[in-house]
Amino acid sequence: MARAFQSMRKVCLLEHHSIQFQHHITHPIFLFHPSINSVQNQNQNQNQNQNQNQNQTQTRRLSSYLRKSAIDGNMLRLLRNEIRYELDRSPPLPQQLPAEINGFMVVERPGEKWVSLEKQFGENEEIKVEVTMFDGSVPVPREGEKSGLPGQDVQLHISMIISVFKMNSNQVLEFICSAWPDTIAISKLFVRPQAKVPHQPPYTGPKFKELDDELQDSLYEFLEERGIDDSLCAYLHKYVNHKEKAEYIRWMNSVKAVMEK
Repeated sequence: MARAFQSMRKVCLLEHHSIQFQHHITHPIFLFHPSINSVQNQNQNQNQNQNQNQNQTQTRRLSSYLRKSAIDGNMLRLLRNEIRYELDRSPPLPQQLPAEINGFMVVERPGEKWVSLEKQFGENEEIKVEVTMFDGSVPVPREGEKSGLPGQDVQLHISMIISVFKMNSNQVLEFICSAWPDTIAISKLFVRPQAKVPHQPPYTGPKFKELDDELQDSLYEFLEERGIDDSLCAYLHKYVNHKEKAEYIRWMNSVKAVMEK
């Protein structure tokens, strides 16, 4: 009997404390206590700031994406227009420019600033010619006008390296030349090993114009006999003019391909 009474007393005490605790939590003074309000306000402000930051970040990303898309789209449009324009005014290599000239086979090098020509001369000689794209120009007076006056034409320049290999020699005879639209001009003549030695440039001799006149003439005859003459220069200028446009179109297509990815 006593044990039952004690158990009932414990239950009553627990219920009494629970009621008091609930009354304390729901009491108006507790609900509106400054410290509690401060914490709640801080949490609300933090949530609002986080939402604002997220919205601002998303807005900036969207704005950046739209701006990038607009810039990329405009660039692609301009590239396509320029490619179409160049294709319309740059027809394929004309038939009058064959892939062989004066016995030389022309070796196209797409994507490079060089063109190669190769031929076999005689029984023991191989000739290789490396030709640049246009790498310079000089003003020339128009017909009937004096030099130095405005309205002059421009004559484009091509550099040309001619290498003559002898089958029974480990040396190479090398000419450095300028190819003008209607003539060739030798600048240097020297001998080098077939296997180029890095950091050991050969002695290139005196300036070509300082050589004896008859020796100069004989060297021009040496080249002419091998098909390196004024007609080759005229051909190369037409060929390089076409290559300049072809490489420009190839370059634009490469840029466009990367932009489209």
